[in-house]
Amino acid sequence: MSKFTNHTRKSSGETRFPTKGQMEDEISKALISFEKEHMGRGPVEAKTYIIQDVVMIRLRGVLTPAERQLAKDEAGVQLIKQIRAKLLENSTEILKVLMSDITGCEVVSFHTDTSTKTGERFIIVTLADDLESKVSIRK
Repeated sequence: MSKFTNHTRKSSGETRFPTKGQMEDEISKALISFEKEHMGRGPVEAKTYIIQDVVMIRLRGVLTPAERQLAKDEAGVQLIKQIRAKLLENSTEILKVLMSDITGCEVVSFHTDTSTKTGERFIIVTLADDLESKVSIRK
């Protein structure tokens, strides 16, 4: 459960959300844990960007040594992309709950792609609400 699930209330009754940076950091950490638990190996680094109703997560260093070997030809590249997309698709419900718990927003859709050249994976999450307008941008 997210430390931001129960957003604090100001005395005026207005809901106070965490800063944008705090929420991006929590999403990054949650995706690293998710990858380790559900994919068997976590990324080397994760960075999250909240842009209106879209959350973009960039995971670096996601390929296993075996996948790097497979990526040496086009058939292997396609196989890696298919397997990683299918694994994420099979975990969509888990990710929806994870993202909803952290953001407080309903998840509309997930999109993903893996670069076999850079070893990066991008996950794009579309939310039902403009999350960026809810989180504060103070530093």
